[in-house]
Amino acid sequence: MGSGTRALSVGGVALGGGARVSVQTMADKPPHDAAALLAQVERCAALGCDIFRMTVPDIEAAKTLGEVRRASPVPLVADIHFDYRCALAALAAGADKLRINPGNIGSRERIQAVAREAKARRVPIRIGVNLGSLEKDIAARLDAGERTPARIAEALCESALRHLALLEAEGFRDVAISAKASDVQSTVATYRMLAERTDCPLHIGVTEAGTLLPGAVRSAVALGVLLSEGIGDTLRVSLTDRPEREVRAGMEILRSLGMRAPGPAVTSCPTCGRTRVDVVKIAAEVEEALEKRYLSLPAQARGAAFPHVAVMGCAVNGPGEAKGADVALCGGDGEFLLYAGGKLICKIPEREATRKVMEYVDNHIR
Repeated sequence: MGSGTRALSVGGVALGGGARVSVQTMADKPPHDAAALLAQVERCAALGCDIFRMTVPDIEAAKTLGEVRRASPVPLVADIHFDYRCALAALAAGADKLRINPGNIGSRERIQAVAREAKARRVPIRIGVNLGSLEKDIAARLDAGERTPARIAEALCESALRHLALLEAEGFRDVAISAKASDVQSTVATYRMLAERTDCPLHIGVTEAGTLLPGAVRSAVALGVLLSEGIGDTLRVSLTDRPEREVRAGMEILRSLGMRAPGPAVTSCPTCGRTRVDVVKIAAEVEEALEKRYLSLPAQARGAAFPHVAVMGCAVNGPGEAKGADVALCGGDGEFLLYAGGKLICKIPEREATRKVMEYVDNHIR
């Protein structure tokens, strides 16, 4: 995204230097269960995930990462906390990138050891700072005053740039940075500050954003602001939910900003007392069916225009929306009017609605 940031390569995925913004997520399966981890990687990759992260809490987990990496369709990042030896083991196992946390990775000498090995293997490092795990001296200064977004941003940036200096002192420049807070205002302030102070690619996100609805909303607000300002090279929507939903949310943020192919688009009404069909159920069914159909297309075909579908509950806005959609449903009493290309085609029972829509979608994309 940011043309002024350094260009890195994460297992062949370009990061920074004007490359498209990539989507990341993180495994929630046990770090020693290679089969479950690989299955999750494959599901997330099918949804549009570009880079996948796995926790490496011990040496055995590093070996598991290596096993998954051999079959993974996307690059893998080793997430390291507390024990720098896990970083060294992950590098030996074939990790495409490291994420280290300055607040708990240990002494300068340990960071230097990781930097030297990563440099030898040409593997980039993300300095991943979180508000909840700052170094003791920085946290103490922050706790001594009011926790305003400006002071939080200053603390997060100080931590990130302190460790950037350590890596660069070793001649290591393949560095990305994240510095995450759990609220929107502090997150935006932090990344604006980082964008002014470094040319490292920025991994943006709101940490511990929450469950699906509030977490997606908070992330969309913060990331939408930053990306609209040209800040951010890769992102993760951190949700208390499955990684697959993080990927869907991240893709939708990028689609809404015109940074990815539009993909399936469903216009659906908010429902009211006039509706006599289950608009919520049908709209969700249509959206899921469209997404599955979209993901079944070859990757090179996904950039093409995909049908726009409208699911409307009654005659107030239904016919008008139908004119602007490729395929549309307009609700009646237990039934829908089906439109295609803005023209009324037929009347169908509610139970047949999703199947009939997909017939017309398939005809549209053939």
